[in-house]
Formats: sequence, C-alpha cells, structure tokens
Amino acid sequence: MMNVIVLVAAFVVSLAVSFFSTPLVKRLAISLGAVDKPDQQRKTHKGIKTSMGGLAILIGAVAGLLIIRPEHPQLAAILLGGVIMMATGMLDDLLELKPIMKLLGQVLAAITVVASGLLIDKITLPFFGIIYFGDMNSVAITIIWILAVTNAINLIDGLDGLAAGVSTIALISIFIMAIADERLIVVYLTLVLIGSCIGFLFHNFYPATIFMGDTGALFLGYAIAVVSILGLFKNIAFFSFIIPIVVIAVPMFDTIFAIVRRLMNKQSIGMADKGHIHYRLMAMGYSHRTSVLIIYGFSIFFGIMAIVFNGATLKASVLILGAVLLGIQIIAELAGVVKKGQQPLLNSIRSLLTK
Repeated sequence: MMNVIVLVAAFVVSLAVSFFSTPLVKRLAISLGAVDKPDQQRKTHKGIKTSMGGLAILIGAVAGLLIIRPEHPQLAAILLGGVIMMATGMLDDLLELKPIMKLLGQVLAAITVVASGLLIDKITLPFFGIIYFGDMNSVAITIIWILAVTNAINLIDGLDGLAAGVSTIALISIFIMAIADERLIVVYLTLVLIGSCIGFLFHNFYPATIFMGDTGALFLGYAIAVVSILGLFKNIAFFSFIIPIVVIAVPMFDTIFAIVRRLMNKQSIGMADKGHIHYRLMAMGYSHRTSVLIIYGFSIFFGIMAIVFNGATLKASVLILGAVLLGIQIIAELAGVVKKGQQPLLNSIRSLLTK
C-alpha cells in the first residue's frame, strides 16, 4: 500500500486547496452571475447566495490526486465523466437548464464510465451466490445507478452544509470498507474527496457563505456512485447490492419518497417542492442547524451499519437490515412523513425510556 505519509499529505492538500480556493470560486461565480435566490417553492435561505461552489471541491480533489498519482485502467474515463457531470451542473447554475438537458448531461457522463468497461456486472444473494448480469443488463443497471445516486444527492442539497456533509459521511464509510477490502483506487479517490468536502464545509456549513449548487451536488453524487461501483459492488458479502444503498440511505429514501409523493399528487417528478426530509424537519420545529445535524446523525448510523454489513454473516446481515429499516422509520417519524404525523415507534421508545 502507498506510503501513509503520502496519503496524509494528499488529504491535507485536498482540504487546504478546497478551503483556500472556495473564496476565489465565489468571486468567479459572482462575476458570472451564478447566484441562488430564495423562492417560495423550496429555497429557505435569506438573501442572494453565491452558487457554483462545487468547483472548489473538484479543484481540491484534483490537487490531492496529483500528490498520489494513482494508476487505474478506467481512471481517465472516470475523471472525464466527472468533468462532464460538473460542467452540466455549472451550466444549470448559470443558465437553469431544462430538465431534459440536465438529464442528457448526466447520461453522457454515465455513458463515459460505462464505455470504459466499468460496470455493475454481478450481485451476491444468500442461497444463490454470485449472480452475473449480461452485458446489456450491466450497462443499463450501471447507468441507472449513476443517475439515481447523482440525483439523490442533488435532491438533498437544500440546507447549508447538508449535501456536503452527507456526502462526506458516505465517502468516509466507503473509505473504511475500501481499506478493509484492500481496494486501493477507492481508498485514493475517497480520501481526496473527503478532504476536499471538509475544506469546502468550512464555508458551506450553516450559516453558509457559498452554496455548492448543482455544480457540486451532481459531481459528488457521481463520485459516490462511481467509487461504490469500484468497491462496494465488487465484494462478495451477503446482500452485497444493499451495502451501497445503505451508505446513502437518507438521500435514497428522500428521493423515493419525493417520487411517490409527486406521483400521488399528480405532479411532475422533477417539480421542486418543500416536501423533502430536511424541510419537513424544519416544519416540525427543528432549527436549520439542528435539522442538518439530525440528518448527519442518521447518515453516520447508516454508514456504520453498512460497514458492519460488509463483513457480516447471513444471520447478522438480516439483523442489520432490520436495524436499517428501523432507522428509516424513525427519521420518517421525526420528519412527519408518516401518515398524519404519527410517531408510533418513537412513542414506544419514549414510553420505554420513561419507565
């Protein structure tokens, strides 16, 4: 494995470059007119905020990679896909692209990865073992996965520091599993991304001075999707396909709930609203900062569950899956997502604690 000193240096460089480049990116965004204005549909911040801050995350990550200089047959395609995804986000921050144009940019980035041969080609199931997909199925599943994760992170980017923090927690979880599985390329990529996100969070946590915008949200979603393909989908743990989903359980649940909610209300699934978990937490009376910290807490819980899941036996995997479902139920009750704001599980827990 590469010298630990080099890895630490790459992390520090990523963090520092991201931190110090963010004010420069802010000036660039202002000059280009990349600003985020509050509205009645879903944006709760006061006053006009600079967007496009995700560019600093990319700059920091690239700086860290220049220290490590990793080698991997698909690395060039991965980086190109990341640039395409970020460019799509930047154009959206600047021009407010139509949903179809935004989707086309995401698909192009995903196809770039798939064309390099990086695919989700198998899953592991209890009693069935490893199940391999055919070429066409692998291509379709990989593209869908990249689009799903990318948009899940994009949708949860609604409060100061939320998407950057949730992404950092997910990347740390993947980093730990990559060390255990000795997947060096995943270790390298997640390490510089973690450092870069932390550097940006100094400016982005509540009260934020800059937003990452779609520039950052699309890029981080893409990055999480790709590193999970490189690492998490390559192991042979029971229910292996569930592990990457658990890592980002909060944004995934929020996305699924948003789709169901909009379909039931006969709305476009791409329509913006204030029904997301973070907005509902604030509607339940939690402050901006507290709402973000609650989601951080659940993200850490799900990250730990994914790490334990990664090396668990079949029986333990079932128990962990049960814990994950309970976690989703609790955050749903906290956010008032359960019908009529009911909190059956939370009330039961409160009753046990007060006895």
